[in-house]
Amino acid sequence: MTTESTDIVKMLAEQRANFLITVRGITDEQARTRTTASELTLGGLLHHVVSNERHWMTVIADLDETSEFDMASAGSEYVMADDETVPGLIAEWEQVARSTTDALATLDLNLSVPVPTAPWAPERIWQTARFTVLHILREISQHAGHADIVREELDGANTTQTWASEAGMSF
Repeated sequence: MTTESTDIVKMLAEQRANFLITVRGITDEQARTRTTASELTLGGLLHHVVSNERHWMTVIADLDETSEFDMASAGSEYVMADDETVPGLIAEWEQVARSTTDALATLDLNLSVPVPTAPWAPERIWQTARFTVLHILREISQHAGHADIVREELDGANTTQTWASEAGMSF
């Protein structure tokens, strides 16, 4: 029997897998390469989705009514640091994903979560844990699309062709 939480866990896993196709087989140098007019890189996007999932699951776990957005980290949010590697970030994301899955096994999705205040949102708001987890899902999905474009510009690879190839189909 599936529950809302198991459906969310499954969808998160699917979207993580979609994103990871975009960084499959690339070097750290390629991960840091800009391929479009945007500043986004595959490594920067990978860094962001890992950081984003960890951050929001911590927000849920801590329920800190005094938390504030960390403006000092904002500038490096979409940057793969010099000491980071694609395999290292993937391993980190696997650990974060396991923690998320474990938390979702017992999380009350109706739990009211205080959102960190920020310069653009100075008043404290509250949202459900469900909304917060769905925000993580949206971030992964949105950035998987960005990463697919960056990857296609890098070497012509894209997620749809990879899925088709793995299924023994061509188009």
